Amino acid sequence: MSDRRTEILKAATRVIARRGVRGLRVGELAAEAGVSTSLIYYHFTDRAGILRETLAHISDRADHYTADEEPAPPRAESPRADLERVLLRELQDSPDVRENSTAWGELRATAVFEPHLREDLARTTHTWVHDIAELLARADPCGTAPAHAAAAERLTALVEGLSVRWLSGSLPLDHARRLLCGAVEAELARD
Repeated sequence: MSDRRTEILKAATRVIARRGVRGLRVGELAAEAGVSTSLIYYHFTDRAGILRETLAHISDRADHYTADEEPAPPRAESPRADLERVLLRELQDSPDVRENSTAWGELRATAVFEPHLREDLARTTHTWVHDIAELLARADPCGTAPAHAAAAERLTALVEGLSVRWLSGSLPLDHARRLLCGAVEAELARD
């Protein structure tokens, strides 16, 4: 991806996190990215293209901050600890996570009213659920694939809900993290 295109996507994420999807104006995006509006249209064609590509950018950013910085030595941590660590990284008080989570929530809410976002959002969500289901399978090797997929759906939905409550100030971050750890424990304790 070109550097300009990446900078535009970073700027779009900032604008969406700050003003919401409805507040995203191409002129403001151009100013935020330090480029012309024609360059934005060159790279993304229209507003729907900007939103679709921003969603992919947000997902890629989340993949980076939830991934291990350095691979852990084999058997260094339990699969359960690995699962918790990945999920808890979605609930970090860092500027990147706050911005990403806020923009993700805005795009998810907008998909209710803008059907063109739904397919891309569903695909991105499916990938995240699949990744969590794989971690669950490692933590619970006796479980079934359908059970892991259902648990992954519940846990990722919980992360999104906890994130919205935390970001909106109705739930302290440490409490959100404790609730998430309790949910992981409950999911792994199921028969």
